[in-house]
Parts: sequence; C-alpha cells; structure tokens
Amino acid sequence: MHHRVFVYGTLLRGDVNHYLLDGADFLGPHRTAPCFTLYLLGAYPGLARGGSTAVHGEVYEVDGAGLRRLDRLEDYPRLYDRLPIPTPYGRAWVYVYRGSLEGRPLIPAGDWRTFVSDPDSFRAAGVRGARDSKTLHRRQERLLALADAGSHPS
Repeated sequence: MHHRVFVYGTLLRGDVNHYLLDGADFLGPHRTAPCFTLYLLGAYPGLARGGSTAVHGEVYEVDGAGLRRLDRLEDYPRLYDRLPIPTPYGRAWVYVYRGSLEGRPLIPAGDWRTFVSDPDSFRAAGVRGARDSKTLHRRQERLLALADAGSHPS
C-alpha cells in the first residue's frame, strides 16, 4: 500500500533526515491551506493545528515501510499525530505536533527552509549548528549496524 506524505522540516530535500525518504517518489512542492502554525522545537519544526499560516513543504509517495520509518522518526503517535490534508497530488498525511507549545518561537511565514537559511538570523544559525535530537541516537544505531555488517556508510 502506498501513502502520500507532506513534509515541512528536516525531511525536506537537502535536509538532515531526507535520507529516510530514499526510494520514495517526489510528487512536488505544496503549500497548505492557511490554517496551521509552524513552531521551532529546537533543531526541528513542529506544525500545529490552528492559526493562519500556509506551511511550505513537499509531497512524497511512500510505501508501508517508508511510512513506518517516518512514524518512528516522528515518534508517532506519542510526539506527533498524523492528519490527512488535501494536496494537488491527492490527500496526504502531515505530522502534527502533540506536545506543549508554550514559549516556543514561531517560524515566520511557515517556511522551514527559508528560516534555516537566513544568514542574519541568530536563532537559525543555532539550528544549523545543532544536531537533531530526535535522530542522533538512531543515526548512531544505524552506523553501528553497518559496522557490524562490515559495511561503510556512503
């Protein structure tokens, strides 16, 4: 079974977790309806229901194994929930943050890529230099598994 997924943060092309979409079909860019808010949660963003922001991202088609990889990254259903949204490519899942948002800064214009690439933003510079705390231990596990198998990461 195949699933469409809308991604808006570290899963975007060129970002730290995009490797989890290896083998997925890129369907195209998308901007959501203006009914969300995008927050900075440290080294990654979190989308929340409500608000008036159209969030920028990309839509992919993944198989069941691909969706399970993304669920693991997003700690679904504990840390993030999934919500179906309309896209030009058909309905797609979007991961919606379930944790506390109190005191979390907003990501202006709902655009993670623009936010982290802003050379004048002190906060964005911190994000660029930070490791994604959600995936650091998983990356270490992957490297250990490759080493045990006699492989080397590319």
